[in-house]
Amino acid sequence: MNNECHQEKNLDPREVIREAYSEIAKQGNCCSSSSCCGNSSAELITSSLGYDQQELSQLPQGANMGLSCGNPVAIASLQPGEVVLDLGAGGGFDVFISAQKVGATGRVIGVDMTPDMVHKARHNVQSFRESSGLNNVEFRLGEIEHLPVENESIDVVISNCVINLSPDKPQVWREIARVLKPGGRVSVSDLALLKPLPNTVQESVRALVGCIAGAVLVDETEKMALSAGLVNIVLKTSSNYIDQLSSWSDPLYLEISQHLPSESNFSDYVTSLEVTARKPQIKQNYKINHFISTSTH
Repeated sequence: MNNECHQEKNLDPREVIREAYSEIAKQGNCCSSSSCCGNSSAELITSSLGYDQQELSQLPQGANMGLSCGNPVAIASLQPGEVVLDLGAGGGFDVFISAQKVGATGRVIGVDMTPDMVHKARHNVQSFRESSGLNNVEFRLGEIEHLPVENESIDVVISNCVINLSPDKPQVWREIARVLKPGGRVSVSDLALLKPLPNTVQESVRALVGCIAGAVLVDETEKMALSAGLVNIVLKTSSNYIDQLSSWSDPLYLEISQHLPSESNFSDYVTSLEVTARKPQIKQNYKINHFISTSTH
């Protein structure tokens, strides 16, 4: 990678990410910049992740910026009337999808730390109201390590390729547990590591913004969720998304792959990860977690 792609030791990861995603918000999609999706088209990404075309048709123009690496709404099994919180909501993509599922009696809150993203999402609200007939979404500016949300006020927390960007992931999981109602649940799609990345990749700003350098090992995610007090934790890995990026010849991922050991595949290191969990109804009611792998390698 070029020298300008390497982080300086005093570079604040939050500012790097905020600046990069601010640029994405202004440009309208991730295809003009490095992000979790690399440079692949937004439509190609959401289609490959199984988003419903009818629901996508209700989205405001520009809400889908191709920032997904999973489909947390699908695995959340949202029900009418539920209150949903989306961590790192961006332009509102998963918020607007969720709003259609919880209906007029439900509510969806999106939190993002990038002012330009929040502005874009709020601008999209009126269009969504007109196309869907729903008035059940709001967007708040804030960091996912310090959520601007009341204690025990949320039924479901979702997040799509965002927690890996946080420099303090244990705090994010503690915040998730704090805002969930007793019995509330978590549905997260993210990128995780199957084994540590080479130092040259970890030091790359592009890899950080691309959700790779900030990713942690799968079992670390499990430990953080457990430490936060969550139970019924299920982690499901899949190489499909990573393999698709390779087949699309995505520039960011191809560039990073050049710094991997010879005869290594990107999916040997990085995996898509679905995490589901619950906040216990009673604090002492813990259940042993499970691990499921659907990796093709």
